[in-house]
Amino acid sequence: MNQRRGKTHVIDRQDLPHGKIAHKFEGESYGSVNVSFYLVDCPPGKGAGLHTHPYEEIFVMQEGEATFTVGEATIEANGGQIVVVPAGVPHKFVNSGNGPLRQVDIHASGRMRQDDIPEDTSAE
Repeated sequence: MNQRRGKTHVIDRQDLPHGKIAHKFEGESYGSVNVSFYLVDCPPGKGAGLHTHPYEEIFVMQEGEATFTVGEATIEANGGQIVVVPAGVPHKFVNSGNGPLRQVDIHASGRMRQDDIPEDTSAE
C-alpha cells in the first residue's frame, strides 16, 4: 500500500481558534496541508465584512440563507448550494434568514490571506 508520509490529525471543532461567527482551520498549522477553512455558525443579521483573497474562496452552504455581495453582484444563496468567488474579487456575506447560517468557507491555501476593505457607511 502506498501511503504519503505525514501525521494524521484529529481535531475537535472546539479546539480550533474561533471568533464571533466561525471556527478557523489553517492547513499550514498541521504540516503541509494546502487548504484552510472556516466552520461558520452565524446568527441572523451577522456575517463577514467586505474583503478579498489572492485565491478562490468556496462557500458550502449547509443550512440557512445568506446574501452575498461579490463584486457588483448580489447573490441570494441557501442550504444545499455552493458559491464560488474568484481570486481578487471583493466579497462579503450576511445571514439574511431568520435562523442560523451554517456553512464551510474553503480557502485554497494552507494559510489564510485576507485584505479587509473599509466600507463607506456615510450614506447610512
